[in-house]
Amino acid sequence: MRTPVDQYVVSRPLYTEDSFTENHEKVERKHKTTLDHVKQYFTCDSKRVKNAALSLVPIVGWMKMYRVKEWLLGDIVSGVSTGLVAILQGLAYSLLASLPAWYGLYAAFFPVIIYFFLGTSRHISVGAFPVLSLMVGAVVTRMVPDGGPTVNITGLEGLSIDDQRAMVSASLTFLIGIFQLGMGLLQVGFVVIYLSDTLVSGFTTAAAVHILISQLKFIFGLSVPGFSGPLAIYIRNIFTQITSTNIHDLVTAIVVMVVVFAVKEINERFKSKLPVPIPIEVIMTIIACGVSYAFNFKDNHGVDVVGLIPDSFETPVAPNIEVFKETAVDAFPMAIVGFAISFAVAKVYAVKHDYVIDGNQELIAFGVSNIFGGAFKSLASSTALSRSAVQESTGGKTQIAGILSAIIVLIVTLAIGFLLEPLPKSVLGAVVIVNLKGMLMQMREVPYLWKKDRLDCIIWIVTFLASIFLGLDLGLAVGLGVELLAVVFRTQFPRCSVLANISGTDIYRDRKDYINIYEPEGVKIFRIPAPIFFANIDFFRGKLLDAVGFNPLRILRKRNKALRKIRKLIKKGELSVTIVSPLTLTHSRELDQPVDFSDLPVQVNWRAELPANISVPPVDIHSLVLDFSAVSFIDISALKGLKTALKEFIRIDVEIYIVACDPYIIEKLKSCSFFDHEIKTSIFFVTLHDAMLHILERHPPLSVSEKNNQVFQREASDHTISRS
Repeated sequence: MRTPVDQYVVSRPLYTEDSFTENHEKVERKHKTTLDHVKQYFTCDSKRVKNAALSLVPIVGWMKMYRVKEWLLGDIVSGVSTGLVAILQGLAYSLLASLPAWYGLYAAFFPVIIYFFLGTSRHISVGAFPVLSLMVGAVVTRMVPDGGPTVNITGLEGLSIDDQRAMVSASLTFLIGIFQLGMGLLQVGFVVIYLSDTLVSGFTTAAAVHILISQLKFIFGLSVPGFSGPLAIYIRNIFTQITSTNIHDLVTAIVVMVVVFAVKEINERFKSKLPVPIPIEVIMTIIACGVSYAFNFKDNHGVDVVGLIPDSFETPVAPNIEVFKETAVDAFPMAIVGFAISFAVAKVYAVKHDYVIDGNQELIAFGVSNIFGGAFKSLASSTALSRSAVQESTGGKTQIAGILSAIIVLIVTLAIGFLLEPLPKSVLGAVVIVNLKGMLMQMREVPYLWKKDRLDCIIWIVTFLASIFLGLDLGLAVGLGVELLAVVFRTQFPRCSVLANISGTDIYRDRKDYINIYEPEGVKIFRIPAPIFFANIDFFRGKLLDAVGFNPLRILRKRNKALRKIRKLIKKGELSVTIVSPLTLTHSRELDQPVDFSDLPVQVNWRAELPANISVPPVDIHSLVLDFSAVSFIDISALKGLKTALKEFIRIDVEIYIVACDPYIIEKLKSCSFFDHEIKTSIFFVTLHDAMLHILERHPPLSVSEKNNQVFQREASDHTISRS
């Protein structure tokens, strides 16, 4: 008879870990030592050199497979579209960094060239990122404030305020690149895994609020110094000058925001029908430049405009070492944030287009990009989701689109940059604010997180509030600290459970969740759903005692005290022995050790009623099963606590079984002398069902008549030990 495909029947022996090892030979594997890994790391051959070269210069790999006929046109259209957006965003984001507008154009050119050769993502658009620009701006305005004295740094004397800020920004960008390159060479790209999506969401939402408020001075046309401290002080400065609002700036910004927002919604709604998104920011910029030039907004209405844009690049400069010393603490979180955002965006497109990105190589690529860009006074670079979306949605297939966008920036900078000089800064501020929509809409995640995972919701809220009130750098640190505490909390206080068999199956689940379950009398199955280590071993022991309903150490002490009392009564002749009921015994004389019957002519049945008003708490289980299927490791401190807990149960005649334990944990237990004459390797079973079948074989379930007979025997238990 053929078995249905939705069922399976297995006939096999019942396995302990020992018997399974005896019957199934394991492959002998040589485990590498630390010395072996070091030797392998420094071993060099032609194949490894070739692979290393290809990994360091990924362009060689994807250029071999470039499909000219299929991809080139899409890359050209994408490069032109992305270049236009990059120009506008570069101008806008340089305002966030409190720098002259053209330094944002440098960020859309120099880093892109390096990333073209070294980057592994084919779709991200490298350049200025608003959050990173704002963090740079906070450092720049702290070191070179608008009105106050400049930080005393050698090399900045005699320079204008713009040149001083450009030098600080360039040195900071250079240092960010050094940190990123160092992490890439040390292969620590995995560091971004500690920045969860929840933390990044809360952080970027707070950054969006910072960015929004920082642009208000351009929207209202106010002369407010840039801020690097508490946000409340900056807001106060804005509202104390609100009566000085330039109405032309305000109206221009509102019109631009309304039109750009409306067209962006049209782009999103009809993106499947539009061949390319409508470049509304570029269109509005051109219109604003024309109107500003025609009506001479700068002279006639006092509108602050972009102003002079040099028609050449500045000569490269060496970074200022003293700036390094002042900004090292700030540069490291910026390096992490810049890489984390770019890597997250790159992963989205890598999954969508089915190729692999290398986190360590991305660190190297951005590190060299920022070092190269910093030498040319470029703003710190990362990527922006909106700009990368333009590059991908307009048909970009490779970083050829990126290099073409850099060429567009080059043409604008060297040839037609003067056409952007009458552009009002309020237009750039409006464009920045409209592009914050995606980050600000992340606030909608809070109700969802509160319903689904309150610990994640707390991480989001704490990161957001800390970043708002303490600043982005401290806010990120606070958020990371809370996130790590949450991980510790989850592993230190996991949800332990008592399992039961789902009737008619070999499946075991939490007994609170199901109706048709089977729990053998005298058996407890306790599931441990986390690693066991020094911080949670006491928690597990407490949960285990709650599950079984008694404290084995307390019962052991009670039994030893009862035995002492029985000895005294027999010695005085107040007790006489009539029948001996044999039990399995051990030997010791300490209260915390197994009871000792060696000098008595009787073995006490602790499950029966005791004479002479001697009372010992009952133990209603004979077997305790620990499910280790979710235990990934045990440290030395926890191992000692686990051993003590198991012995406490064994010494009151409760059989212990450990099931589904990782073989490597068992090997560790053996190497740490975990096993002795009380705790043996035979307590380990391959599966939970194996252990349950073994228990039912040793302790068959009683029939109704046997249960009634057992009750009768308990009532007549005076025949075991009677009072004389």
